[in-house]
Amino acid sequence: MVPELYTLPGQPRRKFSLAEIRVLLGELGDPQRRVPSVLIAGTNGKGSTAATLASIMTACGIRAGLYTSPHLARVNERIRVGEAEISDDDFARLFFQVIGAANKLLQDGNLPQPPSFFEVLTALALVYFAEAKVELAVLEVGMGGLLDATNIVDPLLSVITDISLDHTEWLGSTIAAITREKAGILRRGGTLITLPQHPEANQALGEVATELEVRAVNAAVYMPAMDAPEAGSYEVEALGEVIDVASPLRGTHQHRNVALAIASAVELKTAHGFANTPAGIAAGIRRTRWPARMERIDKNGVEWILDVAHNPAGAWALRAGLRGLEASRPRTIIFNCLRDKPMAEMAQILFPLFEQVILAPIHSSRATAMEDLEATARAMGSIAVRTDSVRQALQFARERSKGGVVVVSGSVYLVGEARMLLVGGELGESE
Repeated sequence: MVPELYTLPGQPRRKFSLAEIRVLLGELGDPQRRVPSVLIAGTNGKGSTAATLASIMTACGIRAGLYTSPHLARVNERIRVGEAEISDDDFARLFFQVIGAANKLLQDGNLPQPPSFFEVLTALALVYFAEAKVELAVLEVGMGGLLDATNIVDPLLSVITDISLDHTEWLGSTIAAITREKAGILRRGGTLITLPQHPEANQALGEVATELEVRAVNAAVYMPAMDAPEAGSYEVEALGEVIDVASPLRGTHQHRNVALAIASAVELKTAHGFANTPAGIAAGIRRTRWPARMERIDKNGVEWILDVAHNPAGAWALRAGLRGLEASRPRTIIFNCLRDKPMAEMAQILFPLFEQVILAPIHSSRATAMEDLEATARAMGSIAVRTDSVRQALQFARERSKGGVVVVSGSVYLVGEARMLLVGGELGESE
């Protein structure tokens, strides 16, 4: 995985500004002006919402692009047209095109600093989408909203998913402050798609939307009935027809993300003339591909559950999704998280569910020290085993969890490497 670094060790804190990516994109021919877009911000669920919406648009016959972050194994995962990732050749060609444009601007004194990794990838994605003549680009905001590089577009719709405390060192220490930062993707006179959520978030969103005269669309009408079963499909009405909603993304929290995607697809049809249909919406939901979100893999006599719960809200959603685990089955969690996350809170949410905790190192300069993870586990009375690699953690769990469940969670870095080993067959068969 490529590290998602915003500030390198020993360097001053980077100041972000849309002015810099605006200059870079200008040098590249302003591709953002040639691609209609939907912008999706939030703390949790924005990637799932983006993937579902892009899948719906593709199923409806629209040439749709999808830009997400971070990736699990390969950087190409972040940029898709339809169901296909950007090829290695196109990625390399456009990467050097963007870097070349940036170097020219730096030499001419038109850029004060090199673009960040995320700015380079955002520019690359927009150039690729323009070249591919996509009819709609679905863009997941990287962090925040107001100053995020994706906010350079003028979106047809601004979608805001559930908001909670995360990246507080960048976005603010309260729900209200974080919400205002994410509300930076709203445009005067534009359209907001969202759902009722935390009262502080609702109030802050309402204040910004009112000030900008934004029309708000409540996606709650696309939520399942209160008595709907946790598992399986459910019915909602969209574009005048009842459709069967059968998302492969597990967990009741995904109902909210799917509802936002449906509301967006309906709005794109009714307000912007896209050829979306009820059948296409249902088919797109069924075909959504978004791995490592309560993803189950049965291998070596173990049920592996991969979930990139990287903050307390995500941990609570994972915990809710694990409610159905049989108490008689062995239960193990493989865990690590970045040091800027509330590790102790996440551990308190998750560790009590498991008989054994396995700690695995991750390849990031922002990783939590293993000693701190061990101390947290001990303080909670959890039985924790420290391993030297993700591969060793998986092997250890496999040997001791036959017929049981192993959950891998806490960091995208951890889950991405574990998934590559499991799906790619690199873990090997048990002896």
